[in-house]
Amino acid sequence: MIHYVENDFLKIGVKQFGCELTSIVSKKSGAEYLWQGDASFWRGQSPVLFPIIGRLLEDKYYYNGREYAMAKHGFARLLEWTHVETTADSLKFLLTDNEETMKSYPFRFDLYVTFSIDKNRLTVSHDVINKNNFDMYFSIGAHPAFNCSIGDILTFEQEEDLDTFKIDLEKSLLLPDRYPVMKNSKDLVITKDIFNEDALIFSDVRSQNITLHSNNHNRSIKFNTGASPYLGIWAKPGAPYVCIEPWFGINDSPKRKQDLSEKTGIEKAAPDSCFNFTWYAEINE
Repeated sequence: MIHYVENDFLKIGVKQFGCELTSIVSKKSGAEYLWQGDASFWRGQSPVLFPIIGRLLEDKYYYNGREYAMAKHGFARLLEWTHVETTADSLKFLLTDNEETMKSYPFRFDLYVTFSIDKNRLTVSHDVINKNNFDMYFSIGAHPAFNCSIGDILTFEQEEDLDTFKIDLEKSLLLPDRYPVMKNSKDLVITKDIFNEDALIFSDVRSQNITLHSNNHNRSIKFNTGASPYLGIWAKPGAPYVCIEPWFGINDSPKRKQDLSEKTGIEKAAPDSCFNFTWYAEINE
């Protein structure tokens, strides 16, 4: 089922399965800004990444001496969520633990995601609640894909010196090497070859705002990363979309960690606490 909300500027749709954003339409121009999915490239549109991001070494991890298995990017995107409420300007969904999630992730949690529109801005807020009486370890991230063309530009608000992590293309694991992508520059041009080595994954990005724009029209998207410690930028090579992915977490490396608590980039929530992560996209025409 798809739930919708709209105002005078935007209409958005969210699938209840996976809590996946499926449409961002401008009421002014009628333009669809979100990638609509195409199996010849990538079926996804905007999956929620939880409770891990990227791939685990051998798709497994250890916690308190036990082994657990989990697929790439976690299970939140693969489950039916509960529609909590629709207001005049928002949609709210909930994913909570159950017997099946406990088999791969031994923590009790509530994950709320709220999609709000205010004029030309869509805000997506994630609240991770630890329902245990002990610390909970997790990752949370976003993966929205925006329609674009080869030659479109991502402009960072500050000049950046960015090296991307290198990825093992077979195992989707982080390798120790990095290679430079931006040097004293604000602009990253989307070329047909830029993602030949998989996603660009950055840390230490100074800019919180990144604008996707084109030399062919005046429409643009201003994206705020929510101060995430990692930023992924990705598409299938040559595809007409780009994913801007703020992450609180990252892929494993080939070196085994003895416990989930030691995983690079992992977040920790104290008992009964709430961790919030919020990104927004502002449509300008």
